[in-house]
Amino acid sequence: MKNLSFEQGPIRPPSEARSLLLRFTRNCNWNQCLFCPVYKGQPFSRRTVAEVKADIDTAAEMIDEIKAVSWKMGASGQVTQAVARHFFDRNVSQSYASVVAWLFHDTGSVFIQDANNLVLKTDPLVEMLEYLQERIQGISRITSYARSQTAARKTQDELDRIRQAGLNRIHVGMESGSDTVLKFMKKGVTAEAHIQAGRMIKAAGIELSEYWMPGLGGRAWWREHALESARVLSAVNPDFIRLRTLRVPEPIPLYQQVASGEFEPQSDDEVIEEIRLFIDHLEGITSFLASDHIMNLLQDVEGYLPRDKDFMLAAIDRYLDLEPDRRLHYRLGRRMGLYHGVADMTRFDLVARVDQTMDRLKTQYPGQIERIMTDLANQMI
Repeated sequence: MKNLSFEQGPIRPPSEARSLLLRFTRNCNWNQCLFCPVYKGQPFSRRTVAEVKADIDTAAEMIDEIKAVSWKMGASGQVTQAVARHFFDRNVSQSYASVVAWLFHDTGSVFIQDANNLVLKTDPLVEMLEYLQERIQGISRITSYARSQTAARKTQDELDRIRQAGLNRIHVGMESGSDTVLKFMKKGVTAEAHIQAGRMIKAAGIELSEYWMPGLGGRAWWREHALESARVLSAVNPDFIRLRTLRVPEPIPLYQQVASGEFEPQSDDEVIEEIRLFIDHLEGITSFLASDHIMNLLQDVEGYLPRDKDFMLAAIDRYLDLEPDRRLHYRLGRRMGLYHGVADMTRFDLVARVDQTMDRLKTQYPGQIERIMTDLANQMI
């Protein structure tokens, strides 16, 4: 067996955990957002068509090798647990292992990295996408990150061509619909560009996931952040609205503004109130709202709009209606990875574990529970 490998980037969305990762660009062409720790200090570059095609060829060769071994092992070309173990036990490259896992999960989804592949000129991007589907069979979905500012600079015809070449899902980090917040955070985009890009992506028939960041307005702009973000997303009607709560550990550029007092983060409870205001003002859309990240305090706040809006608001109210000591208990349980929503506090085994941990922390670190809670949450980035 050859020691094959191809280039992969550092991150992908949680929803692409079982996707095949192929790198079309390196790092982020903007890379100035204060809240983002990824790619800092790393130069941006566009990979050439030849480089990307070579990686696709390598992935295709891996697939052929894996399936050949599967046939020899009597698995009829399928990647069973036994076939997967055969490769993992041989210490293959990380990219080779990712192809084994992709075939094992059999999702058919591919995520092209890194942060903004629409920055590629349309002709080479289309050529890469078409070649990907020619060389690797069974692909059902191709997904990429993109910046609104970049998408808005494409023509509708260009986005249509990109969709026809195979790109059928885009993740956009909207983060906020407030021009005040976007400017402060050096996002490099306006609310109007968010709307224009979102509508163009949807018009091309590309599935759209928009990310909103609760807490990004801080105490100064939280209300504007919630209401303007709801306005922008209501104007776009994305397929998915995904929540990613702000955290500001020391390596993040925004930490300097926090340390200087220029930006004041909200408490967990204040962020939950902001999320409630945001959801309450989403109107006229059919998006699925997903709280699918461990940084979010209430992971069970999700559902289809408008059908599940009352359910989501009720889930938030169940938390806000708790007594302060029970909210603190829930927050610790969430940061321990035990709770997903307030309903989990009916499980006596989980409650006992959280209570024991709370008692121990209060004894060992008197008066420092909030600091510990912040440290635990920051570790989840």
